[in-house]
Order: sequence, then C-alpha cells, then structure tokens
Amino acid sequence: MRPLRLPLILPICLALSLAACATRNQGPATAMGNDDDDSACRAGGTVAPGSPEYVACRKDRDVQRQRAEARADRRQRDLGEFMLNHPDRP
Repeated sequence: MRPLRLPLILPICLALSLAACATRNQGPATAMGNDDDDSACRAGGTVAPGSPEYVACRKDRDVQRQRAEARADRRQRDLGEFMLNHPDRP
C-alpha cells in the first residue's frame, strides 16, 4: 500500500506549490486598484480628471504601488535565500 500513496502525494504537492506561485503576484496591486486611485486623486474635489495635478497624483500612486510590489518581492526573495542558507532551521 505504501507505494500507492507516493504517486498521489506528489501531484497534490506540485499543484499546491504552483497555485501558491500563481496567486503570489496579486498582493499590493489588487489592494490599490484603479478605482481607488481615481477616488483618492479626486478626494479634494478640486482636481479635475486630465488636469496636471490629477496626472501627477495618478503617477505618484503608480510609483507607490510599484515600490510596494518591489518590497514584497524583495522580502520573498530574502526569505527564500535565508531558507536555502539555513536548512537546519524550521
């Protein structure tokens, strides 16, 4: 019976690891969507869409989002390197 369990466990583990990678890239970008950017840039009520202030606000929000994604990617990479370099720690 033992050899039958191994072929079942391997595809399940592979599917779970691929699913984790697929959803990994949906972090900060989904938390700050385009609707959120529009409402945040219009919050004062004085900024009209298409004006230089509105465009600058949207660019600033894009930069903030890119930086958050870069930080998350860097933390994930650092964690992976730490785990590779310290296999004795759980």
